[in-house]
Amino acid sequence: MLHITPDQFESLVADALDAVPEEALERLENVVFLIEDRPEDGSDLLGMYEGISLTERSFYGYGNMPDRIVLFRENLVAACRDEEELRREIHITLMHEIAHCYGIPEERLHELGWG
Repeated sequence: MLHITPDQFESLVADALDAVPEEALERLENVVFLIEDRPEDGSDLLGMYEGISLTERSFYGYGNMPDRIVLFRENLVAACRDEEELRREIHITLMHEIAHCYGIPEERLHELGWG
């Protein structure tokens, strides 16, 4: 079983965020990236986007809560055999959730290999 401390995991996520292409981030506004141990419902989700995608948002203004992209540390670590696989899965999960911010549906993400 892979053992990664929460601090090491956070560092891997920071590296993955630094590697996200600038064009993937340029239109995102008021989005926070978070790490949680696991989903509240106990599911095996690796990540989750919570918010209103850009395709459905008419405006964004004062008083709106930020959209959230959450990575679930324990699920990601459990899904990977080694640190290199974890790095790849963190990157894929980040890109998958960022795509949801842009309104790309789950089916299309699977077609693109990000699902």
